[in-house]
Amino acid sequence: MGEQQHVTFPQEVIDEYAALGVDLPALFSAGHLGTRMGVEILEASAERVVGTMPVEGNTQPYGLLHGGASAVLAETLGSVGSMLHAGSSKIAVGVDLNCTHHRGVRSGLVTGVATPLHRGRSTATYEIVISDEAGRRVCSARLTCLLRDVAASQLPGPGANG
Repeated sequence: MGEQQHVTFPQEVIDEYAALGVDLPALFSAGHLGTRMGVEILEASAERVVGTMPVEGNTQPYGLLHGGASAVLAETLGSVGSMLHAGSSKIAVGVDLNCTHHRGVRSGLVTGVATPLHRGRSTATYEIVISDEAGRRVCSARLTCLLRDVAASQLPGPGANG
């Protein structure tokens, strides 16, 4: 679960962050929580973010996928899409997350796909559909992020204040 992830970003995004001294592919992860939960990002662009998470280790007492685990996957994917939409001069901060849980899952891997509903200058909203291995919808989520201006010195990376 804590292994290095390989995330594919569009080359123009990698170049934009590299100009600021930030190695985006080396920097990016689903965070410590996402790592503990086994979240892996498979595809990342402002138009579509795809990630997976194992059910095992992310269940509630009845043995079903925990609704909070689905929320972590949804917020991770929507935040990545929002960050890529915003560009290197802004940070994406989640301000609203809504999750509807449709069915229980006891094992296997769930896959989330985040697609934009709105991409503006100050906010971005993504729909995230989480499905089981049979392609059945497990959870529908919607995340809205505030896009805040940030100075290059505030971006994580070498020599930054982090």
